[in-house]
Amino acid sequence: MPPTLSITHARRLALRAQGLDAAHRPGRGVEGAAATIERLGYVQIDTIAVIERAHEHIFWTRQPTYRPAFLQQLMRERRVFECWTHAASYVPMADFRYYGRHRRWHAAGGHRKQWLAQNGEIVAHVRQRIRDEGPLLAADFKDIEARRGPWWDWKPAKVALEALYDAGELMIAERRGFQRVYDLTERVLPAGLDTTEPDTAECARWAVHRTLDNLGIADEGQMRIWFRQRPELRTAVDQLLAAGQIEAVEVSGASGDTLYARPADVQATARGRAGRRVHLLSPFDNLVIRRRWVRRLFDFDYTIECYVPEPKRRYGYFCLPVLFGDRFVGRLDAKAERKEGVFVVRRFELEPGVDDVDALLSPLAESIGRFARFNGCEQIRIESVLPAKFKAPLRRGLGSLAGG
Repeated sequence: MPPTLSITHARRLALRAQGLDAAHRPGRGVEGAAATIERLGYVQIDTIAVIERAHEHIFWTRQPTYRPAFLQQLMRERRVFECWTHAASYVPMADFRYYGRHRRWHAAGGHRKQWLAQNGEIVAHVRQRIRDEGPLLAADFKDIEARRGPWWDWKPAKVALEALYDAGELMIAERRGFQRVYDLTERVLPAGLDTTEPDTAECARWAVHRTLDNLGIADEGQMRIWFRQRPELRTAVDQLLAAGQIEAVEVSGASGDTLYARPADVQATARGRAGRRVHLLSPFDNLVIRRRWVRRLFDFDYTIECYVPEPKRRYGYFCLPVLFGDRFVGRLDAKAERKEGVFVVRRFELEPGVDDVDALLSPLAESIGRFARFNGCEQIRIESVLPAKFKAPLRRGLGSLAGG
C-alpha cells in the first residue's frame, strides 16, 4: 500500500520544492536568481504591468533582495533562455536540449505552415538580415507588406521572426525595454553547452523529475506540462517506480489521480514547519498556475480576473493570492501608481474560515510594505478591506507608509 501523507506534509513537500518554506535560504545577487530558476524549471513571462511584471515578481517572492538587473545579467551570461513551456517563459539554459521536440514541430511548419508556404521570400529576407547585421528587433524591419487578418496586425517580418524563433533558428538574445532582440541560435548558445537531443525515454524521465523538482508532489497530469505523450510518460513513471526513484503516495482528504513524490523528498519533509511569513504571489506564480493541483492540495480555488469582463469580477482585475504559512488566507487586488509613488491596495479580502487574524496582520503589513518598495512606491493607499473591521489594524501595521 502506498504511504499516506497528511495534507500538512503534502503542503510541506510543495512549499519546499517551490522555495516558499521556512527552511529556504535564498542566495544573494545573480547567483540567487540563478538558483531560483534552476529550482523552478521555468519562470513565466507576462506583459501586464499594473504591478511589477510576473517574471520579476516570481523571482522576488523567493529572493527578497532580487532586482530586475539580475535576470538581465542571466540572459547576457546565457544562463537562461526564452522558450514556450505552458506559456512564454524563462528556462535554465541547461534544459535547452529537452525542448527540441517543440522546435522540430515548428520547423516542420507548426501552426504557421500555410503562412510559411506563402511567404518564403519574407522569411529568407529576415533570416539573411540577422545573419548579416547581427541581433535585431522587430522594429528594425520595415513593413514589407502590410496586412490585416489572422496575424493580429503584425508586420509580416514580425511573423517571420516568431516563426524562425519557434523553429529554433533564432533565439532571444536580450530584451530592450520589453522588446525581444532576435539573433541566430548559433550565436546565442554558450560554448560547450550539451545540445544532443535526448531520446523519447530520457525526455519522459526528465519530465517526471522536473515536475517533482518544481512541485514536490504531483500526478501525471502535471508531468504532461513538460512531456505530452501519455504512453511514454506512463512507461517512465513505471520505470522510476521500479527503480525506487519515485513512489506513489496518498494524501489524507485529497482525492483524485495517483500522486507521486521522491522518497528522499518525503523523508526530508517528514518534519518541519511552513513558517509564519506572508507571500503575496503573482497570479502566474509557479505555486498557483496549476489551478487544479493547488485546489487539490491547498483547497484554494483561484481564477485570474483580468481576462474576465469587469461586471463579472469577484476579487479584482489583478488579484494576488496571499499565502500565510501553508494556507491561502486572502486575495489582494493591487496597483502600483509609480509616477505618484503610491501602491494601491484596491481590495484585500480574507478567505472564509481564517481565524488567526491577529497573527496574520503584522507579517501581512510587512509583506505589503516590502512589495510596495519593490514596485518603486513609498506610500500605500488602502481602499477596501473585507471584513471592514480589519482595515484600521492593517493601516496601523503599515505605519508611516499608509496613506488615505
